[in-house]
Amino acid sequence: MNFELDEQQRDFAASIDAALGAADLPGAVRAWAAGDTAPGRKVWGQLADLGVTALLVPEKYDGIDAHPVDLAVALERLGRWCVPGPVAESIAVAPILLADDDRSAALAAGDLIATVALPPQVPRAVDADFAGLILLAGDGAVSEAAVGAQHESVDPSRKLFDVNTSGDGRPADVARAYEFGALATAAQLVGAGQAMLDMSVEYAKQRSQFGKVIGTYQAIKHKLADVHIAVELARPLVYGAALALADQGAGSPSDTARDVSAAKAAASDAALLAARASLQTHGAIGFTQEHDLSLWLLRVQALRSAWGDPTIHRRRVLEAL
Repeated sequence: MNFELDEQQRDFAASIDAALGAADLPGAVRAWAAGDTAPGRKVWGQLADLGVTALLVPEKYDGIDAHPVDLAVALERLGRWCVPGPVAESIAVAPILLADDDRSAALAAGDLIATVALPPQVPRAVDADFAGLILLAGDGAVSEAAVGAQHESVDPSRKLFDVNTSGDGRPADVARAYEFGALATAAQLVGAGQAMLDMSVEYAKQRSQFGKVIGTYQAIKHKLADVHIAVELARPLVYGAALALADQGAGSPSDTARDVSAAKAAASDAALLAARASLQTHGAIGFTQEHDLSLWLLRVQALRSAWGDPTIHRRRVLEAL
């Protein structure tokens, strides 16, 4: 059996990297935090051109109806580049909640960006001031919602909003939507952890201390190796959760919840370990807002609690065993 990504999936990831690598994502994230979403909207336009926004949209609405593994591949790359906006909500969750809704066509085309609140696990909607559609889901139904009070996040580029129902509810697979939200967030955390590891490895080759490049010290090598192992252990759990969601009809809901939660918990731990190691490797400069590392540090802290914090997901794993 071959558990590697196929050539088409690797090419898809490479195309996302090529587009986002040329897009000055750190500048877009800083502008987003300051209230200027224009650079970020341009990035979302590129994602639409690549088909990322259409991944989970049904084909009858001009979507791709892709496999969940393809979603995980894309969302890991978006986490790697720290893409701003309601990434998990619009790309992974909204297509599930709007499965039989004509607005899915606008989601696929990238003309509509959605955000979602799903109490109690997701009590507030991220970037509701940016999204063209705000959804409030729960108890097997979804409805449109209106923006309420704004709350600051640990990540300034992820503003949180209270939302209130503003329309009639319609049936939706809310439970499955939640699993996709957790999976998408876990994939982003893996990508963010890999990004911080890559930055730390490069910096360790340049920074000198006591007359030696710090990358030659065994302590630094071991610390970064621990991060590499943690990320590499979390990644297959994310893909395993994607496979579980694809085969949900063949297994029990508890098994799917177990696999998704295992992925989210492992990805959260790996990204946090990467953040700590990156700070130690970079030293004082890593604490400054001017250094790009700070963007990933804050994003990881925000995503760890998004769509269920590690404690919630460990409890779900325990309950499923």
